[in-house]
Amino acid sequence: KLRGACVHHDNGVIGAATIARADERRVEMLKEAGFNALRSSHNPMSPAMLDACDRLGMLVMDEAYDTWTISKSSFDHAADFSQWWEREIEAMVRKDVNHPSVVIYSIGNEIPEVGSGLGSLWGRRLAEKIRSLDDTRFITNGVNGLVAVMDEVRAMAAERMEDSESMGVNALMANIGEMMNQLGSSELVTGRTAESFAVLDIAGMNYLDARYEMDRELFPHRIIVGSETFPPHIDVNWGLVKRNSHVIGDFTWTGWDYLGEVGVGRTIYADDPAGAGFMAPFPWLTAWVGDIDITGHRRPASYYREIVFGLRNEPYIAVQRPSGFGRQVVSGPWSWSDSVSSWTWNGSEGAPIRVEVYSDADEVELLLNGESIGRAPAGEQHRFRADFDTTYQTGELLAIAFTNGREQGRHRLVTATGPVRLAIEADRTEMRADSADLAFISIALTDAEGTLYTDSDRLVTVGITGPGALQGFGSARPETLERFTDTTHTTFGGRALAVIRPTRPGEVTVTVSAPGCESSAVTIRSVAGEEIRRRHDQPGR
Repeated sequence: KLRGACVHHDNGVIGAATIARADERRVEMLKEAGFNALRSSHNPMSPAMLDACDRLGMLVMDEAYDTWTISKSSFDHAADFSQWWEREIEAMVRKDVNHPSVVIYSIGNEIPEVGSGLGSLWGRRLAEKIRSLDDTRFITNGVNGLVAVMDEVRAMAAERMEDSESMGVNALMANIGEMMNQLGSSELVTGRTAESFAVLDIAGMNYLDARYEMDRELFPHRIIVGSETFPPHIDVNWGLVKRNSHVIGDFTWTGWDYLGEVGVGRTIYADDPAGAGFMAPFPWLTAWVGDIDITGHRRPASYYREIVFGLRNEPYIAVQRPSGFGRQVVSGPWSWSDSVSSWTWNGSEGAPIRVEVYSDADEVELLLNGESIGRAPAGEQHRFRADFDTTYQTGELLAIAFTNGREQGRHRLVTATGPVRLAIEADRTEMRADSADLAFISIALTDAEGTLYTDSDRLVTVGITGPGALQGFGSARPETLERFTDTTHTTFGGRALAVIRPTRPGEVTVTVSAPGCESSAVTIRSVAGEEIRRRHDQPGR
């Protein structure tokens, strides 16, 4: 089965630049997180990333379009689609055909005209064009039932609003989860999408998990993939994937956080003065929806998913921020809890706090400083999660998982103590002196034992000596006015990332400093390609 992740086009702190090492690093980290397939949403995947998928064993759904003839935003590709589609499809297939990682071509994402005769016509044209060029891969289309019947949705929503003229995308998106559940399995969606699905080898379903089992009866020969799904529903969706042989996998939205669609995955509280809605207000920068943040750090949802996939037996502890305890959450369907895997909350001693423990075991026990807070059932029947409310005090938080009365695994968090250290680590000791390579420098605020200070963020300055340039520098903070092109940036959750580009052969030294901390440095060799080739050509290598 496909354990899939949707990935957007940007590379976090270096922006939309496509650099081979950045694409390779993303594939490496997504694979480490348990994914075995990527969907290039919503544009053809770069050759460099395809090369990485080939080498590392990652399957690919390569996607051609986000729009066909109907625009989604001003000045998008819809105006040029009719003139350019054949040349673009030819270029994409020519790019992909010799890449073994590519197993599925996607002709679109949430195309508005899919629920009409025009959409069926265009879908058939695109599918037949691809088959004429490459008949060895499967063809899909990411169909969203809500979008396919948006004309009907707007009419129904307008009837319920006092002023139909005020009805816009944000008003719709605030209730999108409920709308999708209601409409996804309706006869209206069944009828309006039937022909568009019929031209495909695999029915790509965006947020249409309600159709998986009903379509087994309605359309016995239909093969389905969850081409885009809500992250918090992975336990339910993966259960459907496992139980239904005609459902070949699930692609979460998203595997990696991205720039744009700001705040779609944020935690929203009822008393938040900014209010709810699809988009967050300025200065939000990222969607805050990926299993992995824009710097490459795995968030709690990633470990939960790994457990649901059956790839992790040890439990995992995530702690909700104390500031959110007791507040009503009104987040959208893409949101995870506002949790961090940390037991360092300075200033919150004695405050109530909620602890989440993820596990596939029968039950878990949570202990604080050696004393049991309690036991609770976990595993698939309890959505792989047990919650505990306790009072925060410094020390050790330990979760132990039990199956059939025997310990299955444990996860431990401890409070950071003592002076804050500035830790720095490079992802490699050398890099090629060319435009395709980069070095990624992880920066963290820790104690002497390496425990992260998640609540003591400070402004960090980066300096470079030698033949290297700062390609990007920043943190995963989703709401910020800071720039990725500056030499200073504030950590987020105790972390930041600097990306270094080589300019010529030599030694590149990266030094970081922050108030109240001793500076730290790391050196990376920038090596000419000829030297690397000579090494590999030596006998015995």
